[in-house]
Amino acid sequence: MTTFAYTALGRDGKRTNGTLAADSRADALAMVMQKGLHPVKIDEDKAKAKSSVLQYAGSETPAQPPRSGRVPPRAVENFTRELANLLSGGVPLARALHLLRREASKPAARFVWAQIHADVVGGMPLADAMAKWPKTFSSVYIAMVRAGEAGGFLDVVLMQIADFRTREADLKGKVKGAMVYPCVLATLAVGVLIFLMTFFIPRFSGIFKEFGGDLPALTKFIVAVSNIVSSRYGIGVLVAVVVGVILFRQYIKTDLGRRKMEQVLLSLPVLGQVIAHFALVRFARMLGTLVGAGVSLVASLKVAREAIGNQTLADTVLHGIEEVQRGEPLSKALGSSPKLFPPSVVETIAVAEETGRLDKELVRLAGAYESDLDRQLRLLVSIVEPLMLFVMAGIIGTVVIGMLLPVFNLQDMIK
Repeated sequence: MTTFAYTALGRDGKRTNGTLAADSRADALAMVMQKGLHPVKIDEDKAKAKSSVLQYAGSETPAQPPRSGRVPPRAVENFTRELANLLSGGVPLARALHLLRREASKPAARFVWAQIHADVVGGMPLADAMAKWPKTFSSVYIAMVRAGEAGGFLDVVLMQIADFRTREADLKGKVKGAMVYPCVLATLAVGVLIFLMTFFIPRFSGIFKEFGGDLPALTKFIVAVSNIVSSRYGIGVLVAVVVGVILFRQYIKTDLGRRKMEQVLLSLPVLGQVIAHFALVRFARMLGTLVGAGVSLVASLKVAREAIGNQTLADTVLHGIEEVQRGEPLSKALGSSPKLFPPSVVETIAVAEETGRLDKELVRLAGAYESDLDRQLRLLVSIVEPLMLFVMAGIIGTVVIGMLLPVFNLQDMIK
């Protein structure tokens, strides 16, 4: 609802001023007349607009954000889907936002929804109100909402955002699930190696010192590493490793570092193809969703480019957007990025453009490549698992063999 300030004349001719909350100026006019007053002037009261959010539930909006942190992704998805359902049912935007704010179970979500409600009641577009919370709503999310508001199909766009986020969460869940076992193997290997270096090897090296004699080169190297790890220098090594990891993470957060890392990953045989297909799925589904909702092709391409999630691949799409703006067909524009768009995809898009089924074919392509991506993930895991086992067995086996080599020469060492 919006707060309106009115000036009216009573039956006795006296001038009366006041404020009231209504969904529109026409509703405010009717409410003034129901009071038996003759309205003279009715305008939106900007100063009291935000306070009108309190008139729904009789409770105050928290002035400070709660300490519970960020809004969970699941809460954002529920908010998006429920808001789309309310708008589709004819509920005004302000009233729908109030209902969602009142029903929010998380304090952080309740606070953010209340602030968005207050901004919308104050006359701010929904996309601008959401843009104040970049940690909750991504730039792609806001761009889609802005397109929906401009085109008059906000409810449709919100429902498509909710569906997109659901599919995106499922896809990311598959990726994370596929990496669980390799990560467990890597952690186990590091744990066993640390145990050998700090507990097992020092006891063997003490026995070798008692017998004297010259140790094999491999054994000397392993014992030297063990001495460093188990001594006071081990803490320095650990600190150096932690600092190195932190510096590396800071580096890949920079634009140059992120691009370098992306180029390295894309150049890997199997992993590079998985990353490219993952980006294609996101791009195709987002572009098909926006085009199907009535957003212009150029605007849809700009939003879909942000959804790729890989800056190196997104740069290749930028040239294609410029070609589309110059009047080139979409298939020809995307054909210049073979890493992201294989020839079969380009040909499918060309046929879809000719038949006027671009949105449906893009969504279908996203579904097909998502299934293919699932198979590639299983293949990647099937390769990583034995590779991790081989590396783990190789490292631990080398350590064990290095400590057993002196045993074969034990008689000579005793002499």
